[in-house]
Amino acid sequence: MNSPASPTVVIVPGLRDHVADHWQTLLAERLDDARTVPPLEHDKLDRAARVAALDTVLNDISGPVVLVAHSAGVMTTVHWAQNPTRPIQGALLATPADLELPLPAGYPSGEDLDRGGWNPIPRRRLPFPSVVAASRNDPLACYRRVTGMAELWGSRLVDLGNVGHLNPAAGYGYWPRAEELLQELIEHTAASAAARC
Repeated sequence: MNSPASPTVVIVPGLRDHVADHWQTLLAERLDDARTVPPLEHDKLDRAARVAALDTVLNDISGPVVLVAHSAGVMTTVHWAQNPTRPIQGALLATPADLELPLPAGYPSGEDLDRGGWNPIPRRRLPFPSVVAASRNDPLACYRRVTGMAELWGSRLVDLGNVGHLNPAAGYGYWPRAEELLQELIEHTAASAAARC
């Protein structure tokens, strides 16, 4: 997908980090020169540490960047965007986890997330174009709340239908739609940038 002028894709995983059969991992393998924010060795629930890890990856890239975030990785991205350290061409934000509401069993508690600095969720307009891909039956977020976040972030909303949390537990390993949405985002943001020149 990459050419000399095309952006570097940076994958921003959720709190479960790297899962071999997750669509983000498989997407990174299919793209030339994609980068993935590495898992944390310590402070795994610390929002500031995750934002710093994203910032380290981004500041090591000299050209344009497009982010591909999933779940709590979306929240890492929107927290980073409150004080960005470099321009971003665009972001695909897939099935954001609503960390303000109680999560299902097996996920961090609200108290742990609050201690980690995740809440409140930022609701300011993002300083780059974005697409929120939302599920109607996500156990980690209510569709209505996600559509509200997308509106406040200034994101284009894509209704994915009933895809659960869009993870291997919901039956999603390779997800071809990710490449389609990513390509649309890259083409749209590149065309918009050219029109401004």
